[in-house]
Amino acid sequence: MRLATIKQNGREIAGIVTAGGVFPVEALNAAKGTAWKTEMYDLICAGQIPGLTAWYNAGGRGELETLPGLVPADQVVYGPLYRTPRRIFGIGLNYLDHAGDIGSAAPTGFPGSFFKQADTLIGPGDEIKTPALKEAQKTTAEAELGIILGKDCRDVSEEDWEKVIVGYTTILDMTEESILKGNDYVSGNPRYLTIVKNFPTFFSFGPQLVTPDEVPDVLKLEVQSVHNGEVYAKNVVSNMMHQPAKLVSLHSSIQGWLAGDVLSTGTPRAFHIQDGDVAECRICGPDGFSMEPLVNPVVDLKLHPEKQ
Repeated sequence: MRLATIKQNGREIAGIVTAGGVFPVEALNAAKGTAWKTEMYDLICAGQIPGLTAWYNAGGRGELETLPGLVPADQVVYGPLYRTPRRIFGIGLNYLDHAGDIGSAAPTGFPGSFFKQADTLIGPGDEIKTPALKEAQKTTAEAELGIILGKDCRDVSEEDWEKVIVGYTTILDMTEESILKGNDYVSGNPRYLTIVKNFPTFFSFGPQLVTPDEVPDVLKLEVQSVHNGEVYAKNVVSNMMHQPAKLVSLHSSIQGWLAGDVLSTGTPRAFHIQDGDVAECRICGPDGFSMEPLVNPVVDLKLHPEKQ
């Protein structure tokens, strides 16, 4: 099953993606007298997505075609999946190629990692705004596979990691790389990682949450960093130095996980973005599998201060 958050009458509501559009969960409740939560974050935290998925796979998919309330595809406006995750946890330099981008050795023991603030978050089609700060001279975008946690948990084994997640999504994670590496205004320092990851609009995710039953083998997924419509870099999840099972398990034994946490698993390579560019994350797999791409335009606040 695929879920999305759509904008409707000034609200952001959860819906089930169908061949013809998106069916709001509140319309499903109205038609069937059910009581599913109607916002994505609430669905996750209430532990309802597995049950909704089971209903969908047991005949609900066909039933949706007979119920009123579908928002046709040409009227769908996606929002971010949700706006208030308690934690956004990023993994850095998880593919060897990306380590070379910033001249840094890839971590081999524990994964490189960082937290992002929820107020960096934007959704599909929203503008990525490169900073007006004079020290900010080069912003990069990184396409990544996102994993969404479905329950509060600790000490999860690698064998059980899929039992604590609710799905996957597409992510664009931005970095103010010039501050990290240094430029004419500031000497670079790896301790600046929190700064360079947390400018407003530096984290985009969505448009869809794909439940694990649709992804038989996550290791076969291919993540593509796409710049202005051209694939800049791509790699498969099996080439990660720290694969999803290890990431979920290891960090469950460190900080633990909370329902709705977002784990961003690393990028094949980062690409430089400038005013007027379009950044995109594509994820595909065997047998024609693909996720809905995540696409964001880029605006430079040095050139467009009115957009701050």
